[in-house]
Amino acid sequence: MDQAAATRLLLVDDEAALREPLAEYLSRQGFSVVQADSAAQARSLLKTEAPELVLLDIMMPGEDGLSLCRHLAETHAIPTIFLTARGEATDRIVGLEIGADDYVVKPFEPRELVARIRSVLRRSAKGAAPVADDELFEFEGWRLDPLKRRLTDPGGAMVSISSAEFRLLLAFLEHPRQVLDRDRLLDMVQGREAHLFDRAVDNQVSRLRRKIEPDNRNPVLIQTVWGGGYMLAADVRRIRTS
Repeated sequence: MDQAAATRLLLVDDEAALREPLAEYLSRQGFSVVQADSAAQARSLLKTEAPELVLLDIMMPGEDGLSLCRHLAETHAIPTIFLTARGEATDRIVGLEIGADDYVVKPFEPRELVARIRSVLRRSAKGAAPVADDELFEFEGWRLDPLKRRLTDPGGAMVSISSAEFRLLLAFLEHPRQVLDRDRLLDMVQGREAHLFDRAVDNQVSRLRRKIEPDNRNPVLIQTVWGGGYMLAADVRRIRTS
């Protein structure tokens, strides 16, 4: 079975003239598509639907796509691709900073969008099961369950992370005490289509530090290696739960 056949997408766009033909096209490519015409409807659908990827317009009446993306990053580990007419580099960087996985500017070629969807899904799947189903990562009292994408702090409280933050943390946990430069992190986290946005790596690292560092202004876990990149300065254990 093709990968797309089992993939459920949530398409959020207030323009029916774009949303409906795009949903039909994606369905012909083998995807299962659920539509929402607003952020409010998307939030409602997320209570019952379990999409594997969200296609999200930025400019919508009421709550905009940036706000919804921030909500998704904080509460769901669902990859997100922005669909928007705002193509300036600053807007793209903002989207990546708050948790989006990719950014497609309208008008776009539907075949390009399908390629980007599959690219994001491949990266997400690559990070989804890097270890055995019953294996956890533990570092400095923190635990990451890669299968459930669940991060818990030393006190046992769950800490929400976006899909991009999850992949970034996983990259560090799989390569502890190794210097990872920005190019390598981009390959692991955003993919090479984001090569123009090296700053996105720095901002994702900053976001992750705010989640796991005792003092993110003086980080001790994720250290900056000047001229090189970043390094997880912690020992990592893989723990079998059964």
